[in-house]
Amino acid sequence: MEQGESFQSPFSWRYGSIQMRTVFSEKQTRLNWRKIWVALAQAQSKFGLVSAQELKDIASHAQDIDIQKSLEFEKQTKHDVVAEIKVYASQCKTGGGKIHLGATSMDIVDNAEALAMKQGLQVLRERTALLLKKLKPKIEDNQNTVCMAYTHLQPAEPTTLGYRFASYAQDFLEDLGALEWVYDSIQGKGFKGAVGNSASYVQLLGSKEKAVQMEETAMKHLGLKAYEITTQTYPRKQDYFVLSKLSSLAQSSHKMAFDLRLMQNKETNEPFGEKQVGSSAMPFKRNPMKTERICSLARLVPAYAQMAWENASLSALERTLDDSANRRVFMPEAFLALDECLIQSAKVIEGLQINRTYINKTVVQYGPFAATEKVMAELAKRGFDRQEAHELLRVHSLKAWAEVQEGKANPLFQLVSSDPRIAKLIPKKELEKQFDVSSHVGLAPEKSVKIAGEIDEATKEYKTSGASEQGF
Repeated sequence: MEQGESFQSPFSWRYGSIQMRTVFSEKQTRLNWRKIWVALAQAQSKFGLVSAQELKDIASHAQDIDIQKSLEFEKQTKHDVVAEIKVYASQCKTGGGKIHLGATSMDIVDNAEALAMKQGLQVLRERTALLLKKLKPKIEDNQNTVCMAYTHLQPAEPTTLGYRFASYAQDFLEDLGALEWVYDSIQGKGFKGAVGNSASYVQLLGSKEKAVQMEETAMKHLGLKAYEITTQTYPRKQDYFVLSKLSSLAQSSHKMAFDLRLMQNKETNEPFGEKQVGSSAMPFKRNPMKTERICSLARLVPAYAQMAWENASLSALERTLDDSANRRVFMPEAFLALDECLIQSAKVIEGLQINRTYINKTVVQYGPFAATEKVMAELAKRGFDRQEAHELLRVHSLKAWAEVQEGKANPLFQLVSSDPRIAKLIPKKELEKQFDVSSHVGLAPEKSVKIAGEIDEATKEYKTSGASEQGF
């Protein structure tokens, strides 16, 4: 069959990086399985179950993956782990008979999946750190760039663009900490047999103490912690923990991307390639396709988290198999979706165009309305009834708003300064100062600088070179 004639997941070529695809590839999965079989054989050799020659033979063929042959066996066995054992054992003429000794399939698969999750989490940690490093100069360069803030999607009061960027960075800083926590908390099943009580290993070794020691030795070879208690699988609650943290990261990505979509062709523009096409019908279009893609993919992840919740809840007694097929789909896709979100986010932030002329125009147009809060407070301080002041300024504001909506200049200052009830208490020169909202941004600049410093501290140990590689 020619390329393109059969369905292929977009995650296998369009979304995500080669690095993340490799983590969850069929080859890497089988390499992880063999790594676990080697670790088990190494531990069992300490107790005389596997000879030095058998161990050497098993270890020497750990990289000899033959997926085609394994798939042929699987057509007969209907069991992927058994098929891989057959291939591996056939390659190991001396030690093949000792592969998988005392183990059940999930002793291998669950430990391998724990390794894959840690590898995937490390990629996401590096990408999140890279994004934060891209956000830092945007925060610093715009800490004093006054822009309008919006509540209910309506102009509200001034803030700074750097402060807005800092709010995104604060979210990603929390997510980076959550990724680090969940990375450190990942545990494998260990080696506990068919229902998790280690009975097969106790029988094999003739001692409960030796079964414990064997598991500890094998897991040390893998560099992985093991759950104290499992059923046939590690607790599926772990998947839910992981997907919950990934969902949080997806939420942060969506929030930032959605805001940037709202600002597109106004305050900011996402980067647009020289030969990029926005529309097949409208040549002028500059659609925010990167941020739209981020939002689209980010929404997948919490749906996968719901599936992980159901798997953990519906895993009846010591294990049912109805989690197996969906986990093959959502575990890699959750990581790949976020991989793509972070790749595109870093590109967008790095190449973001800031439209300062539009920003200044908007502040001039809507900024005077923010002065009403300052004027109201000043009137109250000088003896004017606060509620009456609110009503007075509301009436003037609505009249000014109507003119702004007609495309005219904002007349609010003229309306307020010519009102005799206000002029009697606040001279025009003082009102001019009240209507200068360029400094009415509170602690935004200082808070922005603080977050920028936290980025340095949080990301100093991460290598991020090449982390934005992506073809589309």
